[in-house]
Amino acid sequence: MAETFQFDIAIVGGGLAGGLGALALARQGFGVAVIDAADPAAMRNAAFDGRTTAISYATARVFKRLGLWDRIAPGAEAIRDILVTDGRAKSRFDDGAVSMFALHFDSRELDEETPLGWIVENTLLREVLLDAVAAETEITLFAPARRTGTVYGPAEATVTLEDGRAINASLVVAADGRFSALRAEANIKVNQWRYKQAGIVVTVAHERPHEGVAQEFFLPSGPFAILPLTNNRSSLVWTEREDAAAAYLALSDEDFVREIENRFGDYLGALSLAGPRWSYPLAFHLSQSFIAPRLALIGDAARAVHPIAGQGYNFGVKDIAALADVLRDARDVGLDIGSLSILQNYQRWRRFDSTSLALGMDLLNRLFSNDFGPLRLARDVGIGMVGKIAPLRKILMRQAGADLGTLPSLMARES
Repeated sequence: MAETFQFDIAIVGGGLAGGLGALALARQGFGVAVIDAADPAAMRNAAFDGRTTAISYATARVFKRLGLWDRIAPGAEAIRDILVTDGRAKSRFDDGAVSMFALHFDSRELDEETPLGWIVENTLLREVLLDAVAAETEITLFAPARRTGTVYGPAEATVTLEDGRAINASLVVAADGRFSALRAEANIKVNQWRYKQAGIVVTVAHERPHEGVAQEFFLPSGPFAILPLTNNRSSLVWTEREDAAAAYLALSDEDFVREIENRFGDYLGALSLAGPRWSYPLAFHLSQSFIAPRLALIGDAARAVHPIAGQGYNFGVKDIAALADVLRDARDVGLDIGSLSILQNYQRWRRFDSTSLALGMDLLNRLFSNDFGPLRLARDVGIGMVGKIAPLRKILMRQAGADLGTLPSLMARES
């Protein structure tokens, strides 16, 4: 007879969102099951995911409070400055100074010590999270294990695995990504559209140090971001039309580097590829609800945004921290953590914030992914004006740091 297990919470998806969510909830004293179809050994392999993640300083507080930051920090490159321009690399500077049509964010305007964020390779994040999950006594990892069904009852939900094992829990958390099967099975509708763009991601080594400067400039096909990594490397996130992206990916290494240099400029000296090329289609989706009876969506299962501002993972971390607070408060007064009335508190906290920010990212991409002359002139003037208004720059930097609004306890500033 197949085994049946009892937990407070079952998380479907053991990736960057699911793993962190499990740790945040376990540290609140919940018994957590994590279910993932992938083999943990495969998830540790660099070939599993060669992308990088932007970590805001509010997200870094979560890692610190969960005891993870000491392992992440040596591989995290601090972002000290962000330079945003409309055009190629050569248009960013006038006689060595920042162009009047560039927007410069300097971390020293907020804090002499805290950077604007960090860039971390996903391989490192996965390794740290998997190790922490394995060491946490309140977490049981079922992986590789394929979920075949979920039944939601009045008192608990039951997740069934392919081998017949069953997991009972008061709440199921969907951390199964942008194509979430749990979301679809719950008949949660999604507002979605494709951008007809692809994101090309690659790591390059360069001759000169980047000095912690992240650069993003806007070309007719979409944004081109240069994000600082450790050891004189940078991660490129290059948005292109889908047909053009396929053609660039088919180039030889030499020709591909030449195309990068045409956009990158020569300010970091000679470039070389330091890893394989990755590509993925870009799309927008926003779930019309983040909850259903005994179900909560987090991360990309709740929403997926354009990478124009590098905020996708930080949105998901705020989901996790908010859900942990809501469930802890309910449990502490003896309430059912899976009831719709409790989950509505999570929905109110996260969906409006997610909607406004996700649509803001969408608008930015539409404004900057074209070459219409009058609009481009207006963009340049707007960038220049924002660059001259210090209070507005500070608000934008705090927004990029995920440090505005009502912050969950794991993300809150030190009092």
